[in-house]
Amino acid sequence: MTDRELTQAPMVSAEPSFRLRARGWFRTFVGAPAYPADAADRREVDLLGLRLPFRSTVAITVMVLVVIFDYSRTFVPPELIAFDRNPAMQRIQALDRLLLFIVVPLAIVLLAFRDRPSRYGLRLGDWRWGLGLAIAGCAVMTPIVLGLAAAPDFRDYYAPSWSSLPDVLATNTIDLGAAEFLFRGFLMLTLVRAIGPIGVLVATLPFVFTHLTKPELELVSTIAGGMAYGWLTWRTGSILWGALAHTYILTLVMWAAATAAAAIPG
Repeated sequence: MTDRELTQAPMVSAEPSFRLRARGWFRTFVGAPAYPADAADRREVDLLGLRLPFRSTVAITVMVLVVIFDYSRTFVPPELIAFDRNPAMQRIQALDRLLLFIVVPLAIVLLAFRDRPSRYGLRLGDWRWGLGLAIAGCAVMTPIVLGLAAAPDFRDYYAPSWSSLPDVLATNTIDLGAAEFLFRGFLMLTLVRAIGPIGVLVATLPFVFTHLTKPELELVSTIAGGMAYGWLTWRTGSILWGALAHTYILTLVMWAAATAAAAIPG
């Protein structure tokens, strides 16, 4: 072997090794837990000739109903509805969603499905990847959120909801923890076991529609954001990490919007 061949040999052997390690890391990165459907997941009901998967049908129906009740403020006193974005109303709405988005679907899981809540994202899951991905996502989103929050439509929408950090953080934790369970835990993981990974996209659509009253840019970006939260739940088997990231991002945009509004002269 010549001197030139000896010099090149380590480089040639190192390149396939690097590609193998990269492929191995990528497989780990996207290595979600299995979501096998058991007999109850595959159970069907006959509705006038339509053979429908029972659990998925119930999950979709319940999701639609509780979102309607939430949008209509069915259980919120009418005299408070006019103050839709002040901090007190935001807390009432969060508590309303605690009932509609967590208690109701969790009761369905326990009493109608007779299933374990852990199958619907109420667990730590792959916490190492979950925590790391949540932190990385928040780091990427922080400068984007700070830039958007100063825009007039974001500022005008979010600034009225700010009060103090502990108060807003408590409200957002309740509100978004409930939303993550309804859309990513109860609905999405039920659908994934019935129709596969496309369930992540399907469950994102109603989540997008709940943002119809928000700034247009946020509404459009919610398609990507909803998929990201859905992917994180699918990847880790837990709603916790998406809920933490979601809470951080919403709290940050509210703080930044309020700060920008306070800086306006007069």
